[in-house]
This record gives sequence, C-alpha cells and structure tokens, in this order.
Amino acid sequence: MVSLSVLNTEQQNPNTRHIDKMQTLDILKAINNEDKLVAAAVEKALPQVAVLVDKAFERLMDGGRIIYVGAGTSGRLGVLDASECPPTYGVPPTLFSGVIAGGPEALVRSVEGAEDSKEMAVNDLKAVTIGPKDTVIGLAASGRTPYVIGALEYAKKIGALTGAVSAVENAAVSAAADVGIEAVTGPEVIMGSTRMKAGTMQKLVVNMISTSLMVKYGKVYDNLMIDVAPSNEKLVKRACKIIMLAAGCTEEEAAEHLDHSGSNVKLAVCMALSNKDKPSCEDMLAANRGNVSKTIHALKHGAVE
Repeated sequence: MVSLSVLNTEQQNPNTRHIDKMQTLDILKAINNEDKLVAAAVEKALPQVAVLVDKAFERLMDGGRIIYVGAGTSGRLGVLDASECPPTYGVPPTLFSGVIAGGPEALVRSVEGAEDSKEMAVNDLKAVTIGPKDTVIGLAASGRTPYVIGALEYAKKIGALTGAVSAVENAAVSAAADVGIEAVTGPEVIMGSTRMKAGTMQKLVVNMISTSLMVKYGKVYDNLMIDVAPSNEKLVKRACKIIMLAAGCTEEEAAEHLDHSGSNVKLAVCMALSNKDKPSCEDMLAANRGNVSKTIHALKHGAVE
C-alpha cells in the first residue's frame, strides 16, 4: 500500500502557510485561490470521464445501474449524487445507488476503521446485489482506500464495469478499475483535509457522470429537466415553467396539462404539443423507449402520429 507521506493530497501547501495568523478575509481568499485550481484539474481528466460515461451508458441501456462506493467524504458525495437523481430525472431510486463504508451511520459521523476493510466492501456490494450489467464507481481522494479497492476488485470479478475517481496520480484504485479518473488537485489548504479541494473535485466529477448519463438517457429536452418529479410546491412551479418553455404555452395551460397528466411533466409536454390524450402520449413515449427528448423532437417535427 502506498504511504500517505508521498501522496500530494498529504503534502503541506506552501500557499497557505501561516493561515493561522491571517485575518478572516485573507483566510477566505487563500481558500478561494486554491478552489480555483479544481476545475482545471477536472478539465485534464475529462477524456477519462467521457470513456467511463460511454461505457456505463451502454450498460445502463441494457438494464444496468450505477453504484458509487466510498468512505468518509467520498462515500457521502456518492450517496448525495445518487439520492438526487430520482427527483431530478424521474428515475427509480435503484438506478443510482451510493454505498458508504460503515453504512448509513457514516453519513453523519465517522465510523472508525470502516474504510480499511475490503471484506466489508464485498458484503456491502452483495447486499445491493450488483451484477455484470452494473457499473461500480469507486471514490477515493487518496486513491488508496482499502474499502474502495475491495469493492472494485469484487465488482470486476463478477463482470461489472468499474471506474475510479481519485485526486492523485498512479492511484491504486485506478489500477483496480477498468477506467481510472485522476484529477490531481494538489495539497489541501489544511494539510490532509481532503474534504476540501479533493472533495470539490469528486462532487464535480460525479455530477458530470450522472448528468451526462441522464442527458444521453433522454431525461433532458434542450437543457430542461423534462422528467422532474413535482413532489413539492417549488418543483410544481418549476414543472409548469418547464412545460411552458418546452411546449410554448401559457402558465395556465401548463398547469392544466400537468393536472391532466397526473403530475407527469414529460406526459404534460407531449400532450401540449400533440393535443392528444394521456394514453396516446404514453404510447408515444413507449415507442421511443421512454426517451423524452426523442419523443418531443419527433412531435415538433411531425414524425409521430
């Protein structure tokens, strides 16, 4: 196992020496200056992100799922991204999952020693019954977390696609994965506090992965969340605005279509564009395998009867 002392995430940052003696605004500027480096690090890793997305999408279309695996901050970020996909894109909660070392308790407090167990990772993946159609993405800022490596090794053994996201070069998790994403963010503002730049990097990358997959999956029309679940007042208003923009109708008409669709935004848009009833629009969507974007484009160009 790689020693922590040689990892760039564990080095002392020369730009933030004496931060303990700075005034508040100077502390904030120092943090902000380091944060500016994160997007550039992610940009360098985009080709690898694209490879993982394309490979994962093939499996997604064959009935597969996306499972993020991590410990500590990395695990929490995976769970966060997975939990936000269903309300945003109207997908089943099982399509994206987050597995964190130590279980649900680790979401709110540290579970000591959990990240060091490969066996625990295998048991946790068995609990969510991963299969060869699934994609398992390991998140590890240091690139060396045994829990994540164990998960990737097990996933690869059963034929699942594996990806790894880390903040260091030549990461051990990359060696354990089919696709390694290494966005090198350098020493942290506070030495070893990888919830900062490394955490921000991981948040950016998992957002990219899930968002691009949902775009390719047909859950977006133009740049609208066309399959959003209007589960609260804010989201109902957002749903009406989406219907207005996609179908070119008034707010009152959008609300009426949303009501007649059973609060199903994609159906409401299809009904508004086609002037057809809910069952007919459901058939249109089924003909396009639920791809909202293809259905709406076809409707707008007169390709759907």
